[in-house]
Formats: sequence, structure tokens, C-alpha cells
Amino acid sequence: MRANFRMQRLFVENDITSGTAIEATSEQFNYLVNVLRMVADAEVLIFNGRDGEWRARLTFPSRKKLLLEPVEQTRPQPQASDLHYLFAPLKTGRLDYLVQKAVEMGAGLLQPVMTQHVQGKINSMDRLAANVIEAAEQCGILSIPEVTPPKKLGELLENWPADRRIIFCDEGDQGQNPLPILSAIKETKLALLVGPEGGFSDEERQVLRSLPFVTAIPLGPRILRADTAAVAALTVIQASIGDWQ
Repeated sequence: MRANFRMQRLFVENDITSGTAIEATSEQFNYLVNVLRMVADAEVLIFNGRDGEWRARLTFPSRKKLLLEPVEQTRPQPQASDLHYLFAPLKTGRLDYLVQKAVEMGAGLLQPVMTQHVQGKINSMDRLAANVIEAAEQCGILSIPEVTPPKKLGELLENWPADRRIIFCDEGDQGQNPLPILSAIKETKLALLVGPEGGFSDEERQVLRSLPFVTAIPLGPRILRADTAAVAALTVIQASIGDWQ
């Protein structure tokens, strides 16, 4: 069932059950009341990543307190996406964009990976998580992707489960079309690995290509920026062997 984009959507931490009101945070109060000018008995959609999506009515027990009263469930909680997104951090502005687009494209887990040529860093895991929630609110996703702490590429590969295939975007690949390569993949557990602005080092490419659980793909005849490559790769994966099928 698709999301209702005519109504405002809010993420809440609390359990959602009929008849149990949830107090809005100060940020939610400010946004709904001072920015959107919503009044008593107006309705929004709320979700917590566990209990599906609910229609909730606004009530004001006092001038500075707002309650969200669940009325009915509008969508049940779906199964979370199992697509893992592994990415080298970019500079702050582009990192925010990259995280938001990965959520929109159906990533179920976000794993920052520190490579030899990485230029960005994760300054705040809280900011990363906030970007994930904001993207989920805006694009109608009900399952909140997990965000894990950064790992070095070598450490990640050393402890990688053999039953999950890594698809990595290899800018040095001589081919152009990733679809025949993707269509040959039989595993259902997948992860996408996108490198930094400077690309993977020759050593990293050699290691990745030597591993039995890794598949390299090209992304067409043009050199793409890292954030563009992420969206392009997620698109072809979802369209060919992912949840667009």
C-alpha cells in the first residue's frame, strides 16, 4: 500500500496503540503549530518503524503541550528491506544527500566504510540517524534503516558473511552495462558498495575482485560522482534484482 502524501508524516519513538496519546516533541510542536499552523482536531500520520502507520488527531491539553492521539492504523508494518548500503563518507553536504537518497531507494542498513582515498568522515552518528528519519518521513517509508558505526574496508571484508553478496561499483571496469552481470546473481541477500570521490585504490580493487562473495559492476560510459553513482547503482539493482520486481 502506497503512502498518503497529502498528510504530514511524523516519526515517533513511542509505541503506537489506539487510545494511547503520544506527547509531541518540542521540535514537532514548533513545526506543526508555529510553521504549519495546525489546530486542534487536525490530523497527521505517525509511525515508529514497528507498529505500522497511524492516523493521529492533534489535541492541546495546554497552550504549550501537544498530544498525538492515534485514531486508526492506515498501513500495517511491512517487512524491512534487506539491502545493505556500504559507502565511503563524503563531505558533509553531499553526505546528507547521499544518506537521504539511499533511504528513498530502499536501503535497509547503512554502513559507512573507510577506504584508502576517503575524503569525508562521520562527525555525528546522530546527524546520520536524523537524516535517515527525515528521509523516511518524506518518502513514506515505514521501516527505519539501521545505521552502523564506520568500519575500515579491510575489517569489513574480513568478517563479511559469505551468504551476502557485495556488489561494488568499479570505476575501472572496462564494460558499460551492469544489467547482464546483475541478472546472473542468484543470492537474495545483497549489499552495495560505493567508493569515495577519489575511487578505490588499485590494491582495494584487487582485493575486492579476488573475493568469491564480491561482484564488480560498471555504471555506464561516463565517470559519475560518488553520490550520483550511489543513486544510479541503487536504481539498477532495485530494478533488475531488487524490490521493483
